[in-house]
Amino acid sequence: MVGITYRNTITTLPNWVKTLHIEHPRGYAYETETHFVHFYGRDKGFYIISIGLTVIEKKEGTLIDWVTRVFGAEEIENLELEVGHSTKGVWRPSLYYYEDTYQALGVTENEMRLSEYSLRLLIQKLDEIFLYIEPDVLSLNTYSHKTRELLILACTEVENFWQYYMNQSGQRPVGRNYTTKDYVKLLHKLHLNDFEFTLKTYSSISAIRPFENWNSSAPTTTLTWYDAYNKTKHDRDTHFSQATLINCINAVVANLIMHCIKFSPFPMFEQTNIFSSLINQHFEAKFLNCNPKSFYIHKIQIPEDTTNDIFVFDPRKNKFNVPFIIESLIL
Repeated sequence: MVGITYRNTITTLPNWVKTLHIEHPRGYAYETETHFVHFYGRDKGFYIISIGLTVIEKKEGTLIDWVTRVFGAEEIENLELEVGHSTKGVWRPSLYYYEDTYQALGVTENEMRLSEYSLRLLIQKLDEIFLYIEPDVLSLNTYSHKTRELLILACTEVENFWQYYMNQSGQRPVGRNYTTKDYVKLLHKLHLNDFEFTLKTYSSISAIRPFENWNSSAPTTTLTWYDAYNKTKHDRDTHFSQATLINCINAVVANLIMHCIKFSPFPMFEQTNIFSSLINQHFEAKFLNCNPKSFYIHKIQIPEDTTNDIFVFDPRKNKFNVPFIIESLIL
């Protein structure tokens, strides 16, 4: 079952405010044997898809005609995965509730807590460095034994994330061991460039996108912070100056992005624990130039006695949503 995504331009739903499409400008739809199904989604922040704003109506005509007439659909494109399918360990915005996320990604709460603990240590070490080096455009190239220590630790944690995905995919290394020639294959499959972080307290520091320039033609040198880690780790005397503050920041944020991809960004920012408190003290994050065609869509089971009329409801609350079928990551 193939779904579509599009931009909403009108609101025609009975008894609803006529500006719903402005707050939720993205649409996602598919058809069952009996009904058309539409989900509203946002186009800012993490592009959340609101399963609580699910619209269904008895089928008449084509799906394209329906979304055009009811939602003013424009820029209609097919989704990349089938409706109700997900990729193991790769989060996309339709997954908001924790139980749905664990199920669709094939991960557990215990795994997430262990990852949070590791990241908490990284952020605490970065916070400690900030006590001695004020983050500013003039101080970003400052280096010390403490920054080198954090850079090595953070990059080791990133490698741990990468190794998880290489194992999940069954991908063998190009050479004897995994290198950036192998890891760069994760760039598009994990949507690493979707995420942008900013340091809340230090407005002079540009937005942080650790994977922005990474490419397969030069997989080592285009990932500058990771290249710096390899150099200063194996030859400190020559490359000590590579262990800069900005490379540390990028390496820590790279870990935050990997955590978001494996477990979702919502627990990171919305929990009431020490981990989320640390995150919210230092960081803000959002999607940038993401691809809605890569999003997952919930498959719902519509009862036989469902009305023919158009209406809005919450299939999750009514227990109509079907568990995701988890696909393996293919590199």
